[in-house]
Amino acid sequence: MSQDPPTAQSRAVTVDDTGVRRQLADGSKEAVSWDELSAVIIRVMPDSPWDEDVFLMLAGNDGTGTAVPSSDPAADALIERLQTLPGFDNERFIEAMTTEADEAYVVWKAEGEA
Repeated sequence: MSQDPPTAQSRAVTVDDTGVRRQLADGSKEAVSWDELSAVIIRVMPDSPWDEDVFLMLAGNDGTGTAVPSSDPAADALIERLQTLPGFDNERFIEAMTTEADEAYVVWKAEGEA
């Protein structure tokens, strides 16, 4: 799971029953399946050198994952799906999406994750 360098723009983000996949402009791919999802973090970077300052970061328990910019066209569908996860912290999510703080907000962890 990466925080995008300025040249790693998304070409396509897919959210479906399998998981989330992101193809980058350079042809590389990031993905995480719902079965392997271990954590959801909202990363806020108000002074980011990139055009985007909020990322939906999805971590897989096998070390894979993806970071989806909140402005991506697929972000609304992703957020809707994430909010159905058991134990998803909507209050923390709202706090993250409305803050100016440079911080990472854990809004969900799989059961048994530290």
